[in-house]
Amino acid sequence: MKKNKTTARRKAREFALQYIYSWIITGSNQEDAFNDVLYNFFEINNFRDIDKDWCKILISGILQNCENLRSNFTPYLDRPLRSISPIEHAILLIGSFELIEHMEIPYRVIINESVELAKSFGGTDGFKFINGVLDKMANSIRAN
Repeated sequence: MKKNKTTARRKAREFALQYIYSWIITGSNQEDAFNDVLYNFFEINNFRDIDKDWCKILISGILQNCENLRSNFTPYLDRPLRSISPIEHAILLIGSFELIEHMEIPYRVIINESVELAKSFGGTDGFKFINGVLDKMANSIRAN
Protein backbone atom coordinates (compact mmCIF):
# COMPACT_ATOMS: atom_id res chain seq x y z
CA MET A 1 0.00 0.00 0.00
CA LYS A 2 1.40 3.38 -1.06
CA LYS A 3 1.71 5.96 1.70
CA ASN A 4 0.16 9.36 0.93
CA LYS A 5 2.82 11.92 1.84
CA THR A 6 1.62 15.45 2.42
CA THR A 7 4.16 17.94 1.12
CA ALA A 8 5.34 21.02 3.00
CA ARG A 9 3.63 23.23 0.44
CA ARG A 10 0.36 21.31 0.73
CA LYS A 11 0.49 21.76 4.49
CA ALA A 12 1.03 25.48 3.90
CA ARG A 13 -2.08 25.55 1.73
CA GLU A 14 -4.05 23.67 4.40
CA PHE A 15 -3.11 26.19 7.05
CA ALA A 16 -3.75 29.11 4.71
CA LEU A 17 -7.19 27.62 4.03
CA GLN A 18 -7.96 27.51 7.75
CA TYR A 19 -6.75 31.07 8.23
CA ILE A 20 -8.68 32.46 5.24
CA TYR A 21 -11.78 30.47 6.26
CA SER A 22 -11.62 32.07 9.72
CA TRP A 23 -11.10 35.49 8.15
CA ILE A 24 -14.20 35.02 5.94
CA ILE A 25 -16.34 33.74 8.83
CA THR A 26 -15.39 36.49 11.27
CA GLY A 27 -15.45 39.24 8.68
CA SER A 28 -12.61 40.93 10.50
CA ASN A 29 -9.57 42.56 9.01
CA GLN A 30 -6.86 40.63 10.79
CA GLU A 31 -4.05 41.63 8.46
CA ASP A 32 -2.26 43.64 11.18
CA ALA A 33 -2.10 40.68 13.56
CA PHE A 34 -1.21 38.29 10.76
CA ASN A 35 2.50 37.77 11.54
CA ASP A 36 1.91 37.34 15.27
CA VAL A 37 -0.85 34.81 14.66
CA LEU A 38 1.28 32.82 12.24
CA TYR A 39 4.32 32.87 14.48
CA ASN A 40 2.30 31.70 17.49
CA PHE A 41 0.51 29.02 15.48
CA PHE A 42 3.77 27.67 14.06
CA GLU A 43 5.41 27.64 17.50
CA ILE A 44 2.47 26.10 19.36
CA ASN A 45 1.98 23.35 16.80
CA ASN A 46 5.71 22.83 16.24
CA PHE A 47 5.33 22.74 12.46
CA ARG A 48 8.54 21.45 11.03
CA ASP A 49 7.18 20.16 7.76
CA ILE A 50 5.25 23.22 6.64
CA ASP A 51 6.53 25.70 4.08
CA LYS A 52 6.12 28.72 6.34
CA ASP A 53 7.24 31.19 3.67
CA TRP A 54 4.65 29.91 1.19
CA CYS A 55 1.96 30.05 3.85
CA LYS A 56 2.79 33.70 4.56
CA ILE A 57 2.83 34.52 0.84
CA LEU A 58 -0.60 32.94 0.35
CA ILE A 59 -2.28 34.58 3.31
CA SER A 60 -0.83 38.06 2.90
CA GLY A 61 -1.38 38.00 -0.87
CA ILE A 62 -4.99 36.96 -0.47
CA LEU A 63 -5.72 39.50 2.26
CA GLN A 64 -4.21 42.29 0.16
CA ASN A 65 -5.85 41.28 -3.13
CA CYS A 66 -9.12 39.61 -2.16
CA GLU A 67 -11.39 41.92 -4.16
CA ASN A 68 -9.34 41.49 -7.33
CA LEU A 69 -9.23 37.72 -6.81
CA ARG A 70 -12.99 37.58 -6.32
CA SER A 71 -13.59 39.64 -9.44
CA ASN A 72 -11.53 37.11 -11.40
CA PHE A 73 -13.41 33.99 -10.30
CA THR A 74 -16.99 35.26 -9.82
CA PRO A 75 -17.76 35.27 -13.57
CA TYR A 76 -17.35 31.48 -13.48
CA LEU A 77 -19.63 30.85 -10.51
CA ASP A 78 -23.00 29.23 -11.14
CA ARG A 79 -24.52 31.04 -8.16
CA PRO A 80 -23.95 34.25 -6.19
CA LEU A 81 -20.74 34.46 -4.16
CA ARG A 82 -22.72 34.73 -0.92
CA SER A 83 -24.26 31.32 -1.70
CA ILE A 84 -21.02 29.36 -1.79
CA SER A 85 -19.64 27.84 1.39
CA PRO A 86 -16.87 29.69 3.23
CA ILE A 87 -14.57 26.70 2.58
CA GLU A 88 -15.19 26.85 -1.18
CA HIS A 89 -14.77 30.63 -1.07
CA ALA A 90 -11.42 30.29 0.71
CA ILE A 91 -10.22 27.58 -1.69
CA LEU A 92 -11.17 29.73 -4.68
CA LEU A 93 -9.22 32.65 -3.20
CA ILE A 94 -6.14 30.44 -2.78
CA GLY A 95 -6.43 28.89 -6.24
CA SER A 96 -7.09 32.26 -7.88
CA PHE A 97 -4.14 33.85 -6.13
CA GLU A 98 -1.82 31.11 -7.33
CA LEU A 99 -3.20 31.21 -10.88
CA ILE A 100 -2.84 34.98 -11.17
CA GLU A 101 0.24 35.78 -9.13
CA HIS A 102 2.39 32.66 -9.53
CA MET A 103 2.74 31.78 -13.18
CA GLU A 104 5.72 29.59 -12.31
CA ILE A 105 3.33 27.01 -10.85
CA PRO A 106 1.65 24.92 -13.57
CA TYR A 107 -2.09 25.58 -13.62
CA ARG A 108 -2.81 21.83 -13.42
CA VAL A 109 -0.90 21.66 -10.13
CA ILE A 110 -2.88 24.59 -8.74
CA ILE A 111 -6.20 23.04 -9.75
CA ASN A 112 -5.20 19.63 -8.39
CA GLU A 113 -4.09 21.11 -5.06
CA SER A 114 -7.33 23.10 -4.81
CA VAL A 115 -9.39 19.98 -5.59
CA GLU A 116 -7.50 18.06 -2.89
CA LEU A 117 -8.24 20.82 -0.37
CA ALA A 118 -11.92 20.65 -1.31
CA LYS A 119 -11.95 16.86 -0.93
CA SER A 120 -10.32 17.11 2.51
CA PHE A 121 -12.19 20.09 3.93
CA GLY A 122 -15.24 20.75 1.76
CA GLY A 123 -18.62 19.22 1.15
CA THR A 124 -19.30 16.01 -0.75
CA ASP A 125 -19.18 17.39 -4.29
CA GLY A 126 -17.47 20.70 -3.59
CA PHE A 127 -14.33 19.51 -5.35
CA LYS A 128 -16.25 19.32 -8.65
CA PHE A 129 -17.36 22.92 -8.25
CA ILE A 130 -13.81 24.06 -7.42
CA ASN A 131 -12.40 22.14 -10.39
CA GLY A 132 -14.92 23.68 -12.80
CA VAL A 133 -14.45 27.27 -11.66
CA LEU A 134 -10.64 27.17 -11.56
CA ASP A 135 -10.41 25.31 -14.87
CA LYS A 136 -12.49 28.00 -16.62
CA MET A 137 -10.49 30.71 -14.91
CA ALA A 138 -7.18 29.10 -15.92
CA ASN A 139 -8.33 28.89 -19.53
CA SER A 140 -9.06 32.60 -19.43
CA ILE A 141 -5.92 33.75 -17.59
CA ARG A 142 -3.24 31.41 -18.88
CA ALA A 143 -2.30 30.25 -22.33
CA ASN A 144 -2.58 26.50 -22.07
